[in-house]
Parts: sequence; structure tokens; C-alpha cells
Amino acid sequence: MEVASAAPILLSLDPEALQSWVLASGQPAYRATQIREWIYAKGVRDLEAVTVLPKGWRKAQTATVGRSRLVEKRVAADGTTKLLLALADGERIETVGIPTARRLTVCVSSQVGCPMGCRFCATGKDGLRRSLQHHEMVDQVLSMRDVLQRTPTHVVFMGMGEPLLNTDAVLRSIMSFCRDLGMGQRRMTVSTVGIPGQLQHLNRRANQLLGRCQFTLAVSLHAPNQQLRETLIPTARTYPLARLLQDCQDYVARTGRRVSFEYILLAGINDRACHAEELADRIRGFPSHVNLMAYNPIAEETFQRPTGHSINRFRHVLEQRGVAVSVRASRGLDHDAACGQLRRRSGAAA
Repeated sequence: MEVASAAPILLSLDPEALQSWVLASGQPAYRATQIREWIYAKGVRDLEAVTVLPKGWRKAQTATVGRSRLVEKRVAADGTTKLLLALADGERIETVGIPTARRLTVCVSSQVGCPMGCRFCATGKDGLRRSLQHHEMVDQVLSMRDVLQRTPTHVVFMGMGEPLLNTDAVLRSIMSFCRDLGMGQRRMTVSTVGIPGQLQHLNRRANQLLGRCQFTLAVSLHAPNQQLRETLIPTARTYPLARLLQDCQDYVARTGRRVSFEYILLAGINDRACHAEELADRIRGFPSHVNLMAYNPIAEETFQRPTGHSINRFRHVLEQRGVAVSVRASRGLDHDAACGQLRRRSGAAA
């Protein structure tokens, strides 16, 4: 159970800790249920707005809800919505809402910046500022719900940062999404470039905190061999591809959940038929799925988007070799689609 401080951040408290704080401040236990309803169901941003609470008590409290401030909103022609949020310490993060007729997926950041340095990613160009606390991840989903006036159905940890460098906070936010927002683990995806030893840790901590690991694991490959992968993802030097794939096999055996392999197609770099053949040889027979994505250009790199022909050829080669594959439609291309671009353009901190 989380321990409440003298002036807690209410979004960071589990139900038991919130009740303990309410009792310690002289209110009956049922006030905790009221506060939770107003925070998670009604989306209040300040304790003063919880009007069912005694007015004098509300005014005397120094607790904060823990919500961020909306700095900028960008809406693309296809409805994809990107928010730039300012945190309590002035740091800024991005979150993205991807709406369709039946679902609203929120792409959540797990860190301010990123230390991984992937060449095709804008987020890593400024390095890592800090990891997010779990309530700062929960707030991203609430903020998107506020802006779009629609209940999110899916969460993907594919925003700024490397989730497996902040595993406990990510898992605690998943716990909150399930407990406080009524979402199921199977509607959540945790993405990673691959950190040595962390897949085992992820499974172990998920079992401890969530009872069972049921969310989807997405591993960013982006190359079919170690040499090419190192040119795109410098940190891959410390985690050979063969070892990463073996750890993925072990993860599948422990969890019973297939792995999704993410693969960004870069024109002339990793999108040739020979690359698809090599990738198929690597993962054939693996209980997995390949998710192909066309590169979203950033100003700092000269990589180009692949042609539709290249994408279809790559997909066809994988399908012919028995690999489950899909192509993710590009969204928000008219409004700084690549992760981290909006933050960099507006300045990293207020």
C-alpha cells in the first residue's frame, strides 16, 4: 500500500492510501470514495471543485489532484490529436489520441525525453530529463478524455521514453487504468526497444503488482540483423538481437502472450525484400505478430518514407513465409506526427 504524505498528490494514491489520508484529516472514510469518483469519473482538476466535500475542509487542504496543464493542442485532418502538457515541475511531455469510429487509443509517454537515442526518433535528440511518476501517466489519459470528450478504450506506452526504464511506474499506471477507469489489461500495450534483463523483470513485477501479465508486449526491432539494428538504435550494441529474441521466447513461455514486433520502414535502408526474407527467417515459428509502420520524417535526419509499393512488397514477403503481419496506417502526418516533435518545437520546458 502506498503511504500518503502530509500534502499528497491524490492521483498517486491507491484507494487504501487515500482513505488513510481522509481519516487522518478528520473526515469519514466514505469521503475517499467521493473524491475518487470526482477525480476519475468527473475529471476534476482541483480538490476545491469536489463540491460534495465540506467547504471549510476543502479550503484547509494543501493536497493537489496532480493534473497537468494543457500547453498546446494540435488536431490533424484525420482527427489524431496531440497534446503538449506541462507538468508540476515545468517539464513538458506529449500524448496522442488516435480516434476511430469504435475506439480511442491514447499513446502515453513514460519519460520526459529518452536516453535510447534511436536515430529516427525526435524524442531522443534531447536526451532524458527524468522518468514520469505513475500519476503523470494516468493524467495523460484523463487529459485526452477531457479534450476529446470521449472515453479512451486503449492505451499504448509508445510515446516519449523507454517504458522498461520506468517499469514500476508503468505497471502502477496500468493498475490505475484497470482499477480506476475500468479498462482491461488486454487493451494495453507496453513498447520497448529492448533493455537487457528487463523482460524478466517486467513479467515478475507484473505478476506481483497486477496478479497476471495480460497486456501486449511490443518490441521495436526495425532491422532483421544486428549490424543494421546498431546503426538505427545505438544502444542495441549492448543487447544482441539473438539474445533479445531468446528473451522474447522466454517471455512468451512465461506469460502465454504473443509478442508484437514493431518495424519502422525506412526507404532504401531496411525496406527491401531481402530484409523481409531475413526477418521472416529470424522469427518464423515464433508466436508473434509484425506491425509495419512507414517512417514519419523528422528535421534532424534524412531518412525518407518508403513507397506504397515497398510497404506492400515487404508485407507480401512476410505473409508468403507464414509470418502474421499488419501495416499500421499513418496518422496525423500534417501535424508533427513523429513522437517528440511538438515538444522540441515549442521548447522542452516552460
